[in-house]
Amino acid sequence: MKHAGPKALDDLAGLLAAVRARGLREPRPGIFYRGGKAWLHFHEDKADLFADIRLGAEWERFRVSDAGEQANLLTLIDRSL
Repeated sequence: MKHAGPKALDDLAGLLAAVRARGLREPRPGIFYRGGKAWLHFHEDKADLFADIRLGAEWERFRVSDAGEQANLLTLIDRSL
């Protein structure tokens, strides 16, 4: 599964705006850092979009293809911040 490209990031524009509003550092589009470490980024495959987020010591992957899944990710982000 590859990192999200420009079209996938365009499809996630609303989600990305919501993540940006939480004040995370974004050195490259769609790649967010927290405390100097990569913390959140996005992947795509043929049918779905996914977010990888470091909720503990390891990365966890969540599907973010629809509004409900994106809302779930924002809840996880808010709980982590």
